[in-house]
Amino acid sequence: MLKGFKDFLLRGNVLDLAVAVVVGTAFTAIVTAFTEYIIEPLIAALGGENEMGWGFQIIADNPSTFINIGAVISAAINFIIIAAVVYFVLIMPANAAKKRFITEESDEKASAEDLLIQIRDILESQASQPGQGGAHAKPAPEQS
Repeated sequence: MLKGFKDFLLRGNVLDLAVAVVVGTAFTAIVTAFTEYIIEPLIAALGGENEMGWGFQIIADNPSTFINIGAVISAAINFIIIAAVVYFVLIMPANAAKKRFITEESDEKASAEDLLIQIRDILESQASQPGQGGAHAKPAPEQS
């Protein structure tokens, strides 16, 4: 059981995953700062005179009942930016690589199938010719 865990740790996947988490966290901080300091003020400007931003208050004089629509829109923009970067930087290149390697493998598989078909046809033609015995040749009937 511990040998399997050791193999898993030494395979490199854990290191790759750790690097991905660190880079993802750093990138998320950058995008969050972008939305917090650039996008949110622009969205708050849409709120007009309201000092709390774009939204509305359910109960007057109670700031904890403020529904902040700008924060939700900012989080959605944050998500879209991160999803776009992940798609264009990770997913598209990975799909392109998969297509390239799968196409090569299917071509090799098709050529191997063609070769086997040719071998079968040659063996069948040899078996059908008289005097060209082989493993699949039928023994001649005995004459009495």
